[in-house]
Amino acid sequence: MFDLVCIGCGATYRSDAVIYSCSKCGHLLEVRYDLANINITRKEWQKRPLSVWRYHELLPVSGSPVTLYEGGTPLYHLKRIGEELGIKELYAKHEGMNPSGSFKDRGMTVGVSMALQLGMKSVACASTGNTSASLAVYGAKAGIPVIVLLPSGKVALGKVAQALMHGAKVISIHGNFDRALEMVRDLCEKKGIYLLNSVNPYRLEGQKTIGFETIDQLDGEVPDRMILPVGNAGNISAVYKGLIELTELGFVDHMPMMTGIQAEGSQPVVKAIKENLPEVIPEASPETIATAIRIGAPVNAEKVLNAIRMSKGTADSVTDDEILAMQRALAQKEGIGVEPASAASVAGVKKLVEAGVIDRDERIVCVVTGHLLKDPETVIKQCAPPIECEATLESLLAALHL
Repeated sequence: MFDLVCIGCGATYRSDAVIYSCSKCGHLLEVRYDLANINITRKEWQKRPLSVWRYHELLPVSGSPVTLYEGGTPLYHLKRIGEELGIKELYAKHEGMNPSGSFKDRGMTVGVSMALQLGMKSVACASTGNTSASLAVYGAKAGIPVIVLLPSGKVALGKVAQALMHGAKVISIHGNFDRALEMVRDLCEKKGIYLLNSVNPYRLEGQKTIGFETIDQLDGEVPDRMILPVGNAGNISAVYKGLIELTELGFVDHMPMMTGIQAEGSQPVVKAIKENLPEVIPEASPETIATAIRIGAPVNAEKVLNAIRMSKGTADSVTDDEILAMQRALAQKEGIGVEPASAASVAGVKKLVEAGVIDRDERIVCVVTGHLLKDPETVIKQCAPPIECEATLESLLAALHL
């Protein structure tokens, strides 16, 4: 049992309503469950495979889900980087190991399942890349048409390739992501297409399972801090909501400090936190090499401010150079390949530790959101080209200086 509830005025909407924000005041909606009547224990959950659907009692889908076995992603102990920073317990939850290579799959398995449950015939989104790839994948699995709007020339090659190959109708607009989102929302509301950006409250329900899995992988222990890259701010908001639910169920007794990291050229949430603003002021021209978080007007702005403030967390920004340096460090010191936006979370740890904001004794979990191969062009630009040699042993030895 659940309702859709406005986080602003508290208005309640039926679970079968196709609605994305409150029709009375315009604020965001969230899914509220009757937790008092949910009969589940952590012991029962732990008997099931680690995946999004391990936690189906806290998800809105009533029938068989549209699934590609998403979730169950590894939690890596970053020993070398942790040693360099003086942190014994530094972890990375690698969401790039999901079916389409990003955390978006957790949201899309729930969102596309809900689209079918609500009787919708087609789905759409605006995207900086990963959302479009994931929606194309899950739309293909469900057998329904997919429309995606992308900011022209601003999306990493691997993500565009995924959306095209999985059969989505891909439209590149001459504008940024924020304009693309305005356009696709208008399209969906006028043409009866189901919108699956993170303003859709059901998508965030899937993404909250990142927090559930993290605690299960730490044998029931709550990390002191969870650090996530922030673009549209849906992921950090979702993880916070899920952990609040675990607290209310009595499965955990405290919350991690939720910490958001943005790129220096795209940091409206950071400014709101540091200046203690009542709301996020959008940035008109966000810019960063981390395309997945190049967003100036985060849809979930009011949710992320609440998550960070209520959990006593913080937010900070990192430069593109810091992001790329940490992307290389993760790849070469830990064997973990992530896209630039993902590396922002770990780069943020480095900055905050060196600034004395983070205690080195904390147990820290960074969420790295997308796979290295999502953005091969940025990878190639950072690396020396392959060494060419003649097809002889002598040439090989010479090339290797042996």
